[in-house]
Amino acid sequence: MTRAGRSGSHRSKKKRLTLILAPVAALAVAVPFMANAGAATPSEVDADCKSDSDRLENCEFVPVQSQKNSFGPNERVSKPDTNCGSDTAQTKAFTVSGSVTRIVQTEDGSVFSGGAKLASSIFEVGLQFSEQDINLQRDDTTTGFTQSLRGALLPDHIGFFMWSHKRVDVGGFLRATYKEEQDGQKVFFSPSEGSAGVHVFYPRLLKSGTPDGRLWLRNIKCGTPQADAILNDANSLRIEPGFEEGGENVVDVEVPLPETSS
Repeated sequence: MTRAGRSGSHRSKKKRLTLILAPVAALAVAVPFMANAGAATPSEVDADCKSDSDRLENCEFVPVQSQKNSFGPNERVSKPDTNCGSDTAQTKAFTVSGSVTRIVQTEDGSVFSGGAKLASSIFEVGLQFSEQDINLQRDDTTTGFTQSLRGALLPDHIGFFMWSHKRVDVGGFLRATYKEEQDGQKVFFSPSEGSAGVHVFYPRLLKSGTPDGRLWLRNIKCGTPQADAILNDANSLRIEPGFEEGGENVVDVEVPLPETSS
């Protein structure tokens, strides 16, 4: 009876030890998960800066590199006119309209304007890149031009005006400062500290305040796939080749910019 009693007592202690140790082990496993869950990810920084989240104390764009002679997309800025079937050149009148705005672009290509905190920082960064001979569009308002221009259509060609605006491309990253600590810190980055994955494109302006850039008249040989595609959908926003990059059936003639700023 005595041995049986000791044996029962021994088993009871082992059970108690197991019950005590199990919660401690569970707690040790849970700690890393809790720590990781508290940190702000790059995508969360993006979202909070875009929405001007109440969680933020501040959000800043930090410049890392810049390219002052960058060109924007190649845009068709007039409706096409035709001179197909003719063996002589003709001069036609075109209504030409273009516009620019400052944009912010993330690594995945998405574009956003950002909340008030970020917009203020981007404006200040733009001031750093403004020089005596370079005036930049630093806020997200739209600036444009509309002009009536005349252009010569070659024999058996269609013609229209193309435009590509000049801009300063500033690459950097977002630095978000949160009001409350997350995982022991308040500052987080997107896409990462020191990277140039976020781009801010500041359009360059002429002294008149209209956009600076390259404007050209494009002639395309009638009956070619390029000409037919444009005539079949004259109002489409097709991606066009750049200046003098259209190939053997395309002739580009640049137009002096002062004609667009009067």
